[in-house]
Amino acid sequence: MHRITNTGRVNLGHLFWLRSLAIIGQLVTIAVVQAFYGAHLPLAAMLTIIALEILFNALTWIRVARAQPETNLELFGQLWVDLGALSALLFLSGGATNPFVTLYLPSLAIAAAVLPWRLMGWLALFAVACYSLLTFSYVPLNMEDPLNLFEYFRIGLWVNFMVSVGLIGWFVARMSRALRARDFALADAQERLLRDERAVALGVQAATVAHEIGTPLSTIAMLSEELRDSARHDPHLAPYSADIELLEQQMTLCTSALARLRSRATGPAPRQPLDDWLHGFVEQWRLRHPHVRFELIEAEEQKRAGLFLSDPVAVGQILTILLDNAARASRDSVTLTTSASRHLGEPVIQFDVRDQGAGIPAALRGSLGAMPVDSTQGGHGVGLYLAFSAATRLGGSIELTPASPHGTHAILRLADTSAPESREKAARTGRGGVAGSVTTEKRA
Repeated sequence: MHRITNTGRVNLGHLFWLRSLAIIGQLVTIAVVQAFYGAHLPLAAMLTIIALEILFNALTWIRVARAQPETNLELFGQLWVDLGALSALLFLSGGATNPFVTLYLPSLAIAAAVLPWRLMGWLALFAVACYSLLTFSYVPLNMEDPLNLFEYFRIGLWVNFMVSVGLIGWFVARMSRALRARDFALADAQERLLRDERAVALGVQAATVAHEIGTPLSTIAMLSEELRDSARHDPHLAPYSADIELLEQQMTLCTSALARLRSRATGPAPRQPLDDWLHGFVEQWRLRHPHVRFELIEAEEQKRAGLFLSDPVAVGQILTILLDNAARASRDSVTLTTSASRHLGEPVIQFDVRDQGAGIPAALRGSLGAMPVDSTQGGHGVGLYLAFSAATRLGGSIELTPASPHGTHAILRLADTSAPESREKAARTGRGGVAGSVTTEKRA
């Protein structure tokens, strides 16, 4: 009964505005009945009740402005006050003979939408008790001309019906929409949880494999060093010097990957300027695919913005996966474009990876990134799955679209984590276009 509700603050805000409308309606009704129907109402008592309602509503507004959510018991108290005020006004204006007596029903409908059934039951019993008492004890409605009583009753029933339909329809529709949104958010959270569980399982397996290959890599590194020393003196090994050098470069990449894994286990990586990090990352990646024709394009807006990466290790892992896939799809041309842009009105850092390969089959476009999927190139889609999971964890996104005239266009968008002054500057100058220097690297 005292549990915190997820939609409580919205419901209490609704109750505040509904009570405000009710107060206005009460004042208008009293004025109309007094002026046009010649009724003699106990104005002092009725205006005192309305003044107490206004005071209570002001306290409710202060409560709505607080950041803490409300409890079901608090909502119960709010609705109980509304029913009590309505009962007091009806007692002073004809009791159960007042056409507005059915305004109990909208309040009970709202209670049924926002409260547990036990609290709703207590409110229903309170409303039934008040209605029952009003049939026996009330201040009769005194009018100068008794003929006006029927007209007042007829008009009052019509107004009461319209108000009841409007309140019930509006509030229940809002509650239904909120419940549908909550169900959608819950389903989305469950889906993200499932993806995170898969990613964690793959991460544990990766850590286990990294631990197991540490010793073999040390052995291979030692043997490659011995081969390099032997190639300096043995003419039979001299033709293989370039291959031995390439082998050592690849070994360096493997040991660097293990070092990054250990650094991730000890704590998050420090923030790093994008420009300083980018060129070092590109040099490392070029060692993985020395025979791929690669092009790096940096937007001039990016250079002026002074952008920072909050987690350069994770960003490097995502880009490595995207670039590796592009290199396997097309050795002729792989392009990486970086820029500062705006996506859905928010400043972002954008990485565009393009290749000239065969493109992603239509049957796989909806599955890539959502789960490991076997690709036409012999892969199992684990890298892309991890890349999508890592991008989501960083608050970013990955989009895969066909490139023109052929190939794949992968877009990685990450939140701009630069300093506030740099972010303002990026927002003023960034247009997301490529208008700066172009650095081209080619290796046979």
